Amino acid sequence: MTMHHKVLLPIGDATETVDTLYPYYRLIEAGFQPVVAGPERRVYQMVLHEVREGWTITKEWEGYRLAADIAFSEVVPEDYIGVFFSGGRAPEYIRDDPDLIAATQHFFDARKPIASVCHGVEIPARADRVRGRRMATVAKCRFDLEVCGGTYVDAPCVEDGNLISGRTFHDHGHYIGPWIARLEAARAGAGAQPVAAT
Repeated sequence: MTMHHKVLLPIGDATETVDTLYPYYRLIEAGFQPVVAGPERRVYQMVLHEVREGWTITKEWEGYRLAADIAFSEVVPEDYIGVFFSGGRAPEYIRDDPDLIAATQHFFDARKPIASVCHGVEIPARADRVRGRRMATVAKCRFDLEVCGGTYVDAPCVEDGNLISGRTFHDHGHYIGPWIARLEAARAGAGAQPVAAT
């Protein structure tokens, strides 16, 4: 049986397509097992988010669909080596899920490799885990970060210990690499304790 270390990707309807699929495939390339989790086990509709000419706010189009492997209630956070919080509108709607909040708190408290982009910050902010942390996020989520005690940094990659963040999908090429490197270091430190692929 092939063994892989699992990385959690929480999603919901209106999760941003590029924010989710870019790290999903990068994880596979690096030999990790991305596990998609949602409020329930079903297929979710992702979206494309962009501010287009003539618009002053984000416009939304339907993107690809993605199935959740498990529900938030089924997540055993100790089984995962890291987590990725993607953007889109989903974080606003899933951030009150108690199982997702508990899992988020575990990743922060255990200092596992965490990445966040765009609106993804709304989940760790709701979990009260951005206090005293430096993060990048889309400018309109600066308030969410700062009101919960974090420090906003306008940069394509912000590294604060185990926490790596970017502003939008335009920054993927800057912050995903450092996050993958931390996952690889964590995997090497874990030795022969990977979780069996499901």
